[in-house]
Amino acid sequence: MSKTIKLTKGFDIQLEGEALRFLKTVSLSRNFALKPRDFKGIIPKMMLEVGAEVKAGDPVFHSKVDERVVFTSPVSGEIAEIKRGEKRFIEEIVILSDSGNKFKEFSVPDTNGGDRQDIIKVLLESGTWPYLRQRPFNKIASPDETPKSIFISGFDSAPLAPDYNYLLEGNDAEFNKGLEVLNVLCPGKVHLNLSKRLNNGHALTHAKNVSTTLFDGPHPSGNVGVQIHHLDPVITKNDLVWFISPQDLVIIGRLFLTGKYDARKKVAVAGSQVINKQYYEGISGVNVSSFLNNNLKEGSSRVISGNVLTGRKIEADGYLGFYDSLITVIPEGHEEEFLGWLIPTYPRPSVSRTFPSFMFPNMKYNVNTNLHGEERAFVVTGEYEKVIPMDILPLQLIKACMANDIENMEALGIYEVAEEDLALCEFICTSKSPIQSIIGRGLEFIEKEA
Repeated sequence: MSKTIKLTKGFDIQLEGEALRFLKTVSLSRNFALKPRDFKGIIPKMMLEVGAEVKAGDPVFHSKVDERVVFTSPVSGEIAEIKRGEKRFIEEIVILSDSGNKFKEFSVPDTNGGDRQDIIKVLLESGTWPYLRQRPFNKIASPDETPKSIFISGFDSAPLAPDYNYLLEGNDAEFNKGLEVLNVLCPGKVHLNLSKRLNNGHALTHAKNVSTTLFDGPHPSGNVGVQIHHLDPVITKNDLVWFISPQDLVIIGRLFLTGKYDARKKVAVAGSQVINKQYYEGISGVNVSSFLNNNLKEGSSRVISGNVLTGRKIEADGYLGFYDSLITVIPEGHEEEFLGWLIPTYPRPSVSRTFPSFMFPNMKYNVNTNLHGEERAFVVTGEYEKVIPMDILPLQLIKACMANDIENMEALGIYEVAEEDLALCEFICTSKSPIQSIIGRGLEFIEKEA
């Protein structure tokens, strides 16, 4: 019987617009993109020029720090544009796909007791290595290191998150092949963590060679950082734990079954501004206009690749993030509210009792992007601790990051967290502080200095 970990701290943000379990096939836009900013700490160096022809799986750029870590095209076609931002940093490499998707063939080794270095070589050459990330620092794992364990969160507790059971439906063979790869890469345990509250699907409940744990509690119970904290905590910078999402593991499993980098994935399109809230068959880096054209309600909308807490704002003709399986669209909040919270206004989620929403825990809300206040001096409220199911002191850790105090950052658990783990602190923050950015800068600073 699986072990169950009960979490009492956290907060479920109930929003309108959940994607229905219905898969629609649409004609995808011919434009796809690789976005180097999706990869934390990566300085890209182009390997191809505009006009170069590629197959799916051909390398497009590599990391300047480690040239073995390459990023490959998800489709066949030609490099149409290289978009640069400040200091000529590469923002997007746009690929114009051709009529038929042609694949580069990879020679894959046996995963049943196969050689670890041979498997790492294929993952690096195919561009699937970046799917493996590590704690601490929440960055792409190093092929020169060996983790003490690997974690897979089999559910997502974030607002409007996709249903992982549905994402994996029909991919049992690919998922189990991916698990075989992980078991070769890691001499320790491969942890597959499931939700106590959900009916977990066949692929998750019949996974082989994994250690299964059930988590019961509100968001952020689905965050892999919370799960690592309770099962195999990262104490020092040398405690390496890798993690990967289930649908990314399917892509790796597909590589070792077919010898092709096939980046197909299901994408949930959700949010109150979406007309047809459902799942679509997509490809990594797809132009989201494929799913949003003639599918948005009137009014100004915020399109997010990812969820409302941790996702990145994109344009309505922007591109899906490398690690994302969700597009969220909510109204922009342009209008100021007369007297703000002093008078009754529209219903909104809140952890305090300022609004009557606490009396309706299952009520779903139509929210916009208003902050309901401005950034101001830090106020010590004791609220952060109520939404962090980890044995850390979030307020003190945030202040240590702001002060670049390495000694206190280490003592307060900086190696255990990533930006997403404190996203709820940002949501409830009385001072409207950009807490995720503060934690991100703290992680970058301590990685360089310590």
